[in-house]
Amino acid sequence: MRTVKATAAAVTMALAAGAASVAAGRLASDAALKAPPGRPLPNEPRLTVHATAAGQVALTRDLAALRPGTYGLSGDTTHAVVGPVLDTASHSADTVVRRLERVTHGTLRPGDTVWFTPNTHIGDPGSALGLDHEDVEIPGELGTLPAWFVPGVRSTWVICVHGLGTTRELSLNGMEFLTSRRFPVLALAYRGDLGAPRPPDGLGHLGETEWRDLDAAIRYAVRHGARKVILHGWSTGATMALRAAAHSGVRDRISGLILDSPVLSWQTTLRALATARRTPGALLPLAVRAAQGRTGLHADAAAEAADPDLLKVPTLIVHGPDDTIAPWDHSRRLAAARPNLIALHTVAHAPHGAMWNADPEGYEEALRRFLTPLM
Repeated sequence: MRTVKATAAAVTMALAAGAASVAAGRLASDAALKAPPGRPLPNEPRLTVHATAAGQVALTRDLAALRPGTYGLSGDTTHAVVGPVLDTASHSADTVVRRLERVTHGTLRPGDTVWFTPNTHIGDPGSALGLDHEDVEIPGELGTLPAWFVPGVRSTWVICVHGLGTTRELSLNGMEFLTSRRFPVLALAYRGDLGAPRPPDGLGHLGETEWRDLDAAIRYAVRHGARKVILHGWSTGATMALRAAAHSGVRDRISGLILDSPVLSWQTTLRALATARRTPGALLPLAVRAAQGRTGLHADAAAEAADPDLLKVPTLIVHGPDDTIAPWDHSRRLAAARPNLIALHTVAHAPHGAMWNADPEGYEEALRRFLTPLM
């Protein structure tokens, strides 16, 4: 009898441990599958505002606060834009002073908690940039998708699609450049975004199902006069662009791809986000399996989307070695496999999805060289 009881207790403990592991794996996978648009990714540190002065803001000294370039600075009720570090400004040893370009919403106060974001604008193309635009509705698989359309005279449209932790406001960073080249621009909100349909399972799929919303945007563009389209995707938005280029029924209208910080291995990205949430290494395989079970994601689908032999159109990849969420090595290998078709523009000291922020001039020059033959 004692042996039976001991065995039963051992089985109960094993089942409990297994259930706890499954629950932990699900929780760890949430870092990628439930990343809310417009909120910081787990690897983005929270900083404290220590002081403000005319054209300056002092922040907690951190590697993030020392990044070169121009960034949005977001809090729960504020948004500002900061420029380069001001090395000559007086500050304490535990702070960094950056140029404060503008406060776009709310008020920055000492003690506020903030974080860096690639989004340097809030609002829409009209309120943020003074550009004429239309709020349009795109019929999608799950319902109506909101989008901004900025008109231009060319018959080739640029369709912009954001990725992890951002919103379609990210497209505003480069919209003035694109419109100055007279491209019509369509900036899409897709499933899970504010104002767009909710995914049936309430989860993000790292571009593997969301690409069908981009397909709907391509079809909308064609119906409204686009002869060709160029897809400009960030992060998982770049994954969506690759999937659309491989599988869209109107992929013959795609004349080029711009892939910023592309997620080419969802497993690697999921592990990175889970690690940033301090998930123990032993649980990372469980997080991957949990994501597969919850969403149907599989490695072969992602590998197919990034298969260099399937690429048929000129492609520009903008990426850098400091991206800890979507490793640069994947982009390097993809570019090296098709050097006649894929150009790689490397940006140093840039976090995930923020290649423009680290070097706006270099980014736009790379776009100019890539887009000129496609105009």
